[in-house]
Amino acid sequence: MARAGSGRPKSARLPPYVRELFWEYGPRGVSWSRHRGFIVKRILSDGESRALRWLRRNMTDGELRRWFRETRGRALDPPRLRYWEVVLGLPKKEVDGWIRSMRKGPWHRRPGA
Repeated sequence: MARAGSGRPKSARLPPYVRELFWEYGPRGVSWSRHRGFIVKRILSDGESRALRWLRRNMTDGELRRWFRETRGRALDPPRLRYWEVVLGLPKKEVDGWIRSMRKGPWHRRPGA
């Protein structure tokens, strides 16, 4: 499912429907160039369809796959991870591992557990 996306917004300003996801930071508190990973995480976890469309226009599938691998999908719940597994062609075994890790509480992730 290759898609064209420049990886860079056509404008340095986030559209209002994306900016509203960052209400706690004020109008100039978040910028694509400085906070890209944070913006991606918030859009994927809380964004509505037009914010997701904006993200898809501004990032390639490869860039999104890289974001998922770097973060191990930590921002998303299992149903959303499964959705992106299918859309982006993420390896099922890899996503299974992220979900397994997520389901283990912090007590299971502490050293020596």
